[in-house]
Amino acid sequence: MSEFSPHISPLHKRYRQDLAMPESWNETLDIILSHRSVRGYLPDALAPDVLPAIIAAASSAATSSNLQSWSVIAVEDPARKARLSAIAHNQKHVIDAPIFLVWLVDLNRSHKIAELHGEASEGLSYLETFLVGVVDATLAAQNAMIAAESFGLGSIFIGGMRNDPLAVAAELDLPPNVFALFGQCIGKPDPARPSDVKPRLPKEAVLFREQYGFDEKAMAAVQAYDARAREFQREQGMREQDWTRQISKRVNSEASLDGRHVMRQVLMQLGFGLK
Repeated sequence: MSEFSPHISPLHKRYRQDLAMPESWNETLDIILSHRSVRGYLPDALAPDVLPAIIAAASSAATSSNLQSWSVIAVEDPARKARLSAIAHNQKHVIDAPIFLVWLVDLNRSHKIAELHGEASEGLSYLETFLVGVVDATLAAQNAMIAAESFGLGSIFIGGMRNDPLAVAAELDLPPNVFALFGQCIGKPDPARPSDVKPRLPKEAVLFREQYGFDEKAMAAVQAYDARAREFQREQGMREQDWTRQISKRVNSEASLDGRHVMRQVLMQLGFGLK
């Protein structure tokens, strides 16, 4: 099931099931379905024109009411990457990647624009506005990842920026109403540390028609997925564990959130109202 087996279809790699390839397949779908988490990088810097192209792709994502409630910080300084890596539980690829992007929910810009026009900005104090920023930043970041991969680069998102949002805010000099949602490593993959396409849940577990329908059939599809997840783990030399067991452990208690259970209080410290 390796990326070095070109006869295996992208659909088979993603689902590890024998699925017919649509006649309308295209190169864009090849790029999207070939995504894999890259944790090993060469030190090569990105070509000067690559980051602007990636950001242009991010800016082309959909945005609610054209608010564009996101920003991104490109971090290349080794010392700063090391400090951010420490916050993310010492994920070494944050240091190794030549560039580390930190994607932000940015309501500060809207606040400054309201001030410019002499308007109040009470609407920024509501949970809905924060969610708009989360969605906007996430859509932009996903576009950026696809763009990076279209250049032959590897990438991985780093949720560990939420381990200590206050420390990240201090490190990046974030003003009130700006939140580091997650990071993103980008760089040339190290061929000595190859990664493969990780199988995902089958469509029977995630695609419903007209109304929500997670029923016994959908649960059976989820349980069948456990075997494909274990197959991938075995091939990658990872500890084998059923996906369903992993999920149940991840949601079973406050402690399983690894300190992030205080996120609402932290967000309020960072200036978000969340009414």
